[in-house]
Amino acid sequence: MRSSTSLTLLLASLATAREVPSNLKSFYDAHKSSDCPNAISIPYSSGQANADTVYCKDNASSAIYLKDTSGGYADVDIDCDGAGMGTGDCGDDQSGQSQTAFKDLVQEYSNNAIDDLNTHIHTFVVLGNDNSPDEGDGGAPFDPTADAGIEPLSVVAVVCGEKLVYGVWGDVNGGKVTGETSISLAKMCFPDEDISGNSGHSEHDVLYLAFPGEGAVPKDSAVWGAASAEEFEASLAEVGDRLVQEIGEGGAPSFTSRVVRRRV
Repeated sequence: MRSSTSLTLLLASLATAREVPSNLKSFYDAHKSSDCPNAISIPYSSGQANADTVYCKDNASSAIYLKDTSGGYADVDIDCDGAGMGTGDCGDDQSGQSQTAFKDLVQEYSNNAIDDLNTHIHTFVVLGNDNSPDEGDGGAPFDPTADAGIEPLSVVAVVCGEKLVYGVWGDVNGGKVTGETSISLAKMCFPDEDISGNSGHSEHDVLYLAFPGEGAVPKDSAVWGAASAEEFEASLAEVGDRLVQEIGEGGAPSFTSRVVRRRV
């Protein structure tokens, strides 16, 4: 039996490359080219057009996802907010903020092991749009908790680059832009692309799937004080796997792992 220390080192050295389970693949394929059957927000922006992305609700599971109004899902823009602001490959980001939306909750769940999420370590997704007059147009906002029952720091399943990666809902956009993630999640999705604070993934082929209820929040089971993105992401799998089985026909994910050279 491996000790907890050796297991942590193993997780830190491997990037989990999960195959997309059949039920989730069927969901992805079925909805990619169709219109959103149940839009629960106004159209927001992918950063490539003024209003091309809605929050869509899957009535069967009550999960929500970002859906392009012209077909496809969402792109990947980089959120460099939080503890890693202005460092590493986020050094060229001019819009980073020193904290994320749920900093206080991060401290609570981690027993103050960390002060805030770190974009280089924590695989997180940005959901919700305050649409403030300063950052947006002052129009209708979208609050994932009030409007769809999504809890802060809950697990989000991300289908990207023909793999499944887990993150948490970790930040909110003050304006109208959608499709932002931490740089660590973006690099797991697209390790061969030139990802930085100023360069994401422009194709609208990424499915972000968020689940309602407190059961989607990993709390103590997540390794908030992880030393690497791989370790943090792997710690979300227990909750994530259970949630993903609720989509469509159900089915257990299959897993492979591969060594990934991290960009510095």
